[in-house]
Amino acid sequence: MSKVPTTVITGFLGAGKTTLIRHLLQNARGRRLALVINEFGDVGVDGELVKGCNDAACPEEDIVELANGCICCTVADDFLPTMQKLLDRPNPPEHIIIETSGLALPKPLVKAFQWPDIRTRATVDGVVALIDADAVAAGRFATDEAALAAARAADPSLDHESPLEELFEDQLACADMVVLNKTDLVDAEVLAAVQDQIAGETRPGVKIVRADHGAVDIGALLGITAAAEDDLDTRPSHHDVDPDHDHDDFESFVVKGGEPTGSNALLAALAALIAEHDILRVKGMVAVEGRPARLVIQAVGPRIQHYFDRAWKPDEIRLSQLVVIGQKGLDRAAISAALAPILAGQPAGAQA
Repeated sequence: MSKVPTTVITGFLGAGKTTLIRHLLQNARGRRLALVINEFGDVGVDGELVKGCNDAACPEEDIVELANGCICCTVADDFLPTMQKLLDRPNPPEHIIIETSGLALPKPLVKAFQWPDIRTRATVDGVVALIDADAVAAGRFATDEAALAAARAADPSLDHESPLEELFEDQLACADMVVLNKTDLVDAEVLAAVQDQIAGETRPGVKIVRADHGAVDIGALLGITAAAEDDLDTRPSHHDVDPDHDHDDFESFVVKGGEPTGSNALLAALAALIAEHDILRVKGMVAVEGRPARLVIQAVGPRIQHYFDRAWKPDEIRLSQLVVIGQKGLDRAAISAALAPILAGQPAGAQA
């Protein structure tokens, strides 16, 4: 029996993984796909954004959300049983796509495909790392060399690599293909520099594909036939020596509300809070008073995207929920105090 190919899509917070998957589903070319989505946070946002993209390619029963923690930390409890259920179906999917959370290490997930119950039935067709070209160009994942030199001089024993840098490097080191996304936000010279930087952190032979809004041909992403589980030794990780991996360096929380009277005050408050508290990621849905459709908020660093995606269903509660993700030490009280009144619909300056 042939193995079901599986593509692992990894990438940092806000790189555009969900947008890429939406594009794949909308251009599936008749393939039956299954989707496993893992999020870091208490509210599933990504799953909601892909449901209904192409019901023929991936009906809702083939979209599985794992929200009990990072997929690389809960392999035995969550991921393996999910894979077994998909593979045990009378009509199993032709291809499985796994979207990891932006905080997941891809290598432990790939290693799970060596488990006896999975190894003979599924294979890692490829690991695709999505990179936000604009964020990298802005230095979000690079250490300031002058500051590093000063820190080393002050404390030679200091570990100079931050958790974000290690995570970024691990995702690139495990990749079979890198998608340099959001290329529309940088000019040609900057994009070339970013691509050179990324090429220096990937294994020999790894292809780098440029993309705008995750628009990559499905034929390029699926069918890599890497069998990644068979060559783990070529995919170095910062955690090879110390396999214990947790997310004590990161935290997330949810701010809930009702129906704000508009979006301007909310967007302005988010911009200010992101800058003040160095928030890594904000995502969620907002029920704007008087608007029939959901307002989707997607923020990475200082860049905030917002759009109305679909109408609220008759049986849905019009509830606003925003997931806030950052490094440990976020001032939850201050952030919540600033957002909660706006989400509750209380007057807060000029609103749209």
